[in-house]
Amino acid sequence: MQKEWMYVGLTSLFELFWIFGFNVANSWWHWVIIVLIIAIDFYFLSKACENLPTGTVYAIFAGAGAIGTTLMDIFIFDGEFNTIKGIFMSILVLGVIGLKLADNSSTEQGEKKGANA
Repeated sequence: MQKEWMYVGLTSLFELFWIFGFNVANSWWHWVIIVLIIAIDFYFLSKACENLPTGTVYAIFAGAGAIGTTLMDIFIFDGEFNTIKGIFMSILVLGVIGLKLADNSSTEQGEKKGANA
């Protein structure tokens, strides 16, 4: 696995940590930890964007955050799951996959043009 994709995974994971913290923080030192986690999260996000298309990184980051937060709400905070939530989470996943495939296609075409020049 490329290092950049590891950073995408880490930024998506740390996003869920600080969102979880927002739900459970009840003391000043909890907020200090949350701010630290946010700083680490944005470090990983910036590292991921160094060599990957920013749009793809952000789409994965936002999609993983949206889906992860919804699942966290359902499984940890006793939220409800319904068909509409499932449909829209599926659309998010398909959108992220589509962006990834489109970026791969653009990269391959760019490499072919560079080789022919």
